[in-house]
Amino acid sequence: MSADNTRVYMDYTASSPIDPRVVEAMMPYFTKVFGNPSSLHSFGNDVREPMNEARNKVGQLIGAEDPSREIIFTSGATESSNIAIKGTAYRTRNKNHIITTAVEHMSILNITKALMKEGYETTVVPVDEYGMVDPAEIEKTITEKTFLISCNYANGEVGTIQPIKEIGKIARDNKVYFHVDGVAAIGKIPVNVVDDNIDLLSISSNDLFGPKGTGALYIRKGVSIQGVLQGGGQERGIRSGTEDIPSIVGFGKAAEIIQQEMDGESNRLEKIRDRLIKEILQIPESYLNGHPTTRLPNNVHVRFSYIEGESLILDLDEKGIACSSGSACTAKTLEPSHVLRAMGLPHELVHGSILFTMGRWTDDDDVDRVIDALPPIVKRLRNLSPLTPQILKED
Repeated sequence: MSADNTRVYMDYTASSPIDPRVVEAMMPYFTKVFGNPSSLHSFGNDVREPMNEARNKVGQLIGAEDPSREIIFTSGATESSNIAIKGTAYRTRNKNHIITTAVEHMSILNITKALMKEGYETTVVPVDEYGMVDPAEIEKTITEKTFLISCNYANGEVGTIQPIKEIGKIARDNKVYFHVDGVAAIGKIPVNVVDDNIDLLSISSNDLFGPKGTGALYIRKGVSIQGVLQGGGQERGIRSGTEDIPSIVGFGKAAEIIQQEMDGESNRLEKIRDRLIKEILQIPESYLNGHPTTRLPNNVHVRFSYIEGESLILDLDEKGIACSSGSACTAKTLEPSHVLRAMGLPHELVHGSILFTMGRWTDDDDVDRVIDALPPIVKRLRNLSPLTPQILKED
């Protein structure tokens, strides 16, 4: 439920509320403990230690071997990915080829497009009908000019989890850097950068129920990249700018909570997810998008024939239920989802898709509300469409 207990919030991929325990941890650093960690005096010392503790907590969540050197704080996952991809590109000027997939977040695809204007080449590997990439297809595209493979750990729209460990091994065997967008996966499923052969990993605080505008980049020890922001040399010279201590402390607390509670929470959300999927698929001409089993525990992405997802979203919102059509970062364009198109869905089915994502405060009552509200809305919208077969319309 939302904070006012009258509305149902199922758009956790777009934004998550901050856990009250995180807010409590942050509060002293707005007014009482306010120093700059670069300062040499005691006020600097007062915040330097909590910042380093947060760095360790974020590193521990992803299995980093040396968080003090491998975790760089940023303003969010988009900046982390920019530093990772552009930083390796500018460091390895003798190579100019990047490999990515057709179902990456637009923040990744737009970075590669920008680099193409600078003379870099990008190969976009296709996916199957579930949105999953074949590691062998990635391996085929590696050339002597390839310096980086970038792939999401799990897709934030359709929930499909990628074979990251296998892709990472291919990258390692071919001496190619491996960057992973971990935003959708971290905190939902176990992620271990060592086991998965990951060199660079983008992380978002808000997707862990921490503060917005804060993120991190994992850079495996031994990986050398060039900073893209020049300034005072903070964060090992890779991300200059005075660190946002309250948000970093909150990020660390959020990572600590997630690590302690993830197993139980993921199991709880899987049951809610599966129940919601089962009930929605009782509606005629409804289908699940993404992999049926290898998917995130909080993701329900479905499509309905003969109606538009935008109309469904607006009608559900009138009933006090919030969901989305996919990535919030592309919602304003009204363009069909590039992820669903890459999976081979025709235009009309792409527009008939909606996404429910659950989180820490989602419960069975929320599912009941959706199950009660959705079928009559689908029926009404189909009755209004001239494309709907008569058999699906009311008598």
